Amino acid sequence: MEQTTVRTSIQDAWSSSVLPSLSELVRIPAVSQNFDPEWAEHGQLHAAVAHVRDWLNARKLPGARVEIVQLDGRSPLLLLDVPGTADAGTVLLYGHLDKQPPMGGWSAGLDPWEPVVRDGKLFGRGAADDGYAGYAATTAIEAVRAAGGTHSRCVVLLETGEESGSPDLPAYLEQLRDQLGAVNLVVCLDSGGNDYERLWLTTSLRGLVSLDVTVRVLESGQHSGLASGVVPSSFRVMRQLLDRVEDSTTGEILLPELNVRVPENRVAEARSSADAAPGAIRGAFPLVAGGRPVVADEAELVLNNSWRPTLSVIGAAGFPEPLDAGNVLRPYSTLTLSFRLPPTADASAALAAVQRALTTDVPYGAEVTLSRVEAQGGWNAPDLAPWLEATLDTVGDRVFGAPCGTIGLGGSIPFMGLLASTYPEAQFVITGALGQDSNAHVPDEWLHLDQAQRVTEAVAHILHAHATRNL
Repeated sequence: MEQTTVRTSIQDAWSSSVLPSLSELVRIPAVSQNFDPEWAEHGQLHAAVAHVRDWLNARKLPGARVEIVQLDGRSPLLLLDVPGTADAGTVLLYGHLDKQPPMGGWSAGLDPWEPVVRDGKLFGRGAADDGYAGYAATTAIEAVRAAGGTHSRCVVLLETGEESGSPDLPAYLEQLRDQLGAVNLVVCLDSGGNDYERLWLTTSLRGLVSLDVTVRVLESGQHSGLASGVVPSSFRVMRQLLDRVEDSTTGEILLPELNVRVPENRVAEARSSADAAPGAIRGAFPLVAGGRPVVADEAELVLNNSWRPTLSVIGAAGFPEPLDAGNVLRPYSTLTLSFRLPPTADASAALAAVQRALTTDVPYGAEVTLSRVEAQGGWNAPDLAPWLEATLDTVGDRVFGAPCGTIGLGGSIPFMGLLASTYPEAQFVITGALGQDSNAHVPDEWLHLDQAQRVTEAVAHILHAHATRNL
């Protein structure tokens, strides 16, 4: 496959077609279903799917079929099915079109729903996470053909529920099982790495347990001068419950069901990842002046973020704003707890352990209720096949000029665990253009445009190598 043509084909497509269409996609407030209970009535997820469908149809790939699939009551899914120029199985290329909520606090001149290109970056919600994925996958297929290469049958699958934990994908995967056929390579562009100097391969994803816990001590609020010392504070009860699951000094999760032994190869990988991009982990986040990370050793930070469980309190209710807070002993406190689980932890067992810890022998007989409960397993990559390992070496040399890196990702992509169990013999390439500072989920989200094009080029080489691996 002719290298120069691959690159120029991708660069031309990104400048003339991908960037304009992706910018319009940013303008569509396609918030994921968990954040918009009336998503079907609002129609933004459908608008995002229709927008990308129209772009795909305009590409006119020979023999390609574009289809919107929607089961009753479920968020829509977009499929591009491209016949192969070789019969070597099916490649499934994955991305999603739903987005995180906009959040406030975007910098001056930036807005979640208004695309802005500045200094080689496309700013806007969903640009990097991961609206570009379908464009990159399709452009990679086109580049293979333009350069005289070969690819197997490719199915680009773009869902609209990933940011909500992909609740509808199991049903869709069952519905499409026969249509997808023998998938033996999965390419997912919903990830990234520690810098923009190389291709980063994600080798593991953490699982997730999330729930709202409410501690109630009163039927209604009471004057704090009269009730305090008689009625226990709901927040103090909450603190005691949290102490059962987390060491507040170290952040260590205390429940055995949420911990695993880290495989030796992942420990070595963490050290290699840290050495490949020194300072990338410590410097990735905007700590306050004088702030420091949990530990100084970057390899330990990588392991903390990829193979050790953590707890984040991501929401709260029952608390008035400070200016509205009277001298009242509040009747209840609600916190949203987000546990990230090691890739090989049993999510169901972890959830059960958390539920027991929070609801057994509650101090003072306070009422504890759990709601919005979610549990998702993680994923640990299989060993690379020799052909794929050799291809990644070539990509590192010819596309990036630096060896590929590998790293465990602290987030979750629920679809990967589902695919791994459905297609146990498949190879997985989980990668993408996201960096530690790309601001996914938070204000000022941005896509590194040059990195996205290099990732597209890498996918083109992987598709060609997959189709010709046995020749």
